Amino acid sequence: MDLDAVLARLDAAGVWLDPGLSADEVADVERRFGFTFCADHRALLTLAVPVGDRWPDWLDEDESSLREQLAWPVDGVVVDVVENDFWPASWGPRPVDERESAARTHLAAVPTMIPVYSHRYLPGAPAAPGTPVFSIYQTDVIHYGSDLADYLERELLGRSSPVPLPDATLRVPFWSDLVDGVDPADL
Repeated sequence: MDLDAVLARLDAAGVWLDPGLSADEVADVERRFGFTFCADHRALLTLAVPVGDRWPDWLDEDESSLREQLAWPVDGVVVDVVENDFWPASWGPRPVDERESAARTHLAAVPTMIPVYSHRYLPGAPAAPGTPVFSIYQTDVIHYGSDLADYLERELLGRSSPVPLPDATLRVPFWSDLVDGVDPADL
């Protein structure tokens, strides 16, 4: 993955890029929000920080807004649990009451998804380098880039070819199953 080359093309295309975060700034963000960036996400943010509407501003954005972006993937699944009868078989019998609370308990065990841009996410560490970028809207989850560099080219530079299937070793528990369209009865 060649982030330097992609960032140069983004800069040439007029995407606003602030200087990268220092190691101390990255560590502070991770401490404040209780997650660890995966290696690819960390690499991007230490090289340059894309700026503008829908990019999380880890240093200057209102903390409650960042927490909402972090909660978006789980909150969306909970909407489908409460309103659309989504309930994976691996969670056991669906409770009659307190479905939201039960779903949140189960979702606390899935990898944390960290916002990259809008509703595009990368899993937090220990995700392997080259992990695909996920587009998450409730339980409608797809790969939006085969890795972070591919994603940035697709989202901001107009690459429109189909997203290649990721290597099977790069699966992200729960989220990759949603991408694959696994029947909740089989999760």
